[in-house]
Formats: sequence, structure tokens, C-alpha cells
Amino acid sequence: MEEKVPSFFRFEDLRIYGKSLDYGRWVIQNLREAHNENESRFNKTFVKSALSIAVNIAEGSSRSKTQFDHYLKNAKTAIRECVVYTSIARSLGMLNESQSERSRELLMEQTRMIGALIISLQRAPRRGDEEEPVAEEESIDAFFNSES
Repeated sequence: MEEKVPSFFRFEDLRIYGKSLDYGRWVIQNLREAHNENESRFNKTFVKSALSIAVNIAEGSSRSKTQFDHYLKNAKTAIRECVVYTSIARSLGMLNESQSERSRELLMEQTRMIGALIISLQRAPRRGDEEEPVAEEESIDAFFNSES
């Protein structure tokens, strides 16, 4: 079996990053096609929040523990925005009941994963240099895909 080479951008190996990209794609694929300018603006806003989850994870991963914690909390804020947008999309018929439930399930899963990563960062022993990027620390290895 061929061994997978770790990504240059280590955040790409984080399971939560992959899940957040999957959710962004899911939102893009499942929103009903816009019938007017208001629906189009709504769709763009929903997609932007969905993709913001992954963007915050990527940006924070290259920062210090404290900063990564901050960006992970921003990702959780984007998740809560997506919960609101899911409810609105369902009430407007842009998502059906099954799609709405699936969106909520995916968002809950991401919330749990990010929460666990935050706790892991807070429990990780500090190294001499607080400014070292956290994606390089062994304490969060459990959050990376096992192939890496």
C-alpha cells in the first residue's frame, strides 16, 4: 500500500478541515436555485458562512495556540450562522425537511469536533515558544487524518 505524503499545508490533513469543506460543498449543492435577487443574496451569504468554517480553521492553524483557539471560536460562530441560515432556508422552501436535518447533523458534528480540538489545545503542555504554530504540535495529532 502506498503511504500518503503529508500536505505542505498541514491544516489540509485536519479531519475537521475536511469536514468543513464537505459541508461547504453540501450547501452549494443543496440550496435551491435562486428565483430572485433576494434568494441569490441569501444563498451567497449562506455559502460564505459555510466556507468561513474552513477558512477560519486554515488561518488559525498557522498561528499560536491562543490565536488558533480564537479562530476555532470564529469557526463555531460561522457554524451558528449556518444553523440560522438552515432554519431560514427551510422556512422559505429552499431546503426540504430532510436537507434541513442533514445540515443540522453536519453542523453538530463540526461543533463537537471543534470543541474537542479547543479542549485539546487548552490541555496541551506549553512549549518554550508560545508563538510556534499549533499545527506542528504533537498534542493535536489525534485530530489529523490517520493516513498522514
